[in-house]
Amino acid sequence: MPDKHQKKLGRLLRVRTLQLDMVRAGEVAAREKVANEEALRARIAQLAQGVAPSPAPAPGSATTLIAAAHYRERLHQSAFAAERRVAEAQRGLDTARAATQDAKRDQTAIEKLIERAEANAARKAMRALEDMPATMKKRFS
Repeated sequence: MPDKHQKKLGRLLRVRTLQLDMVRAGEVAAREKVANEEALRARIAQLAQGVAPSPAPAPGSATTLIAAAHYRERLHQSAFAAERRVAEAQRGLDTARAATQDAKRDQTAIEKLIERAEANAARKAMRALEDMPATMKKRFS
């Protein structure tokens, strides 16, 4: 019966380890998504700085000014959307971190059960050795 219990705990540990690995991979993907979204936000901010209106605009046509204003407006809309995407990616990362903690806690619990079962088996074996009758040695005098 203990052998059956050990096999069951071993299977549970393998499953929990696989789940932990999968959740960790999800967390890494969430971190990469946050990094990509922040890089995109920074790039949009850099582009917006490049087309910011100057105090004394160079003489140009009205269409150039209209095009630049339109481009700035589109960049501001993109910057706002990038902020939302970064916030959403950050929430996803927080969720992935919580899932990783849960999976690690589950795996640790199984590991503790296995350790406890092994300690109980060792104590049981020691008790069995203690309860064995002493062997008598013949002494020849």
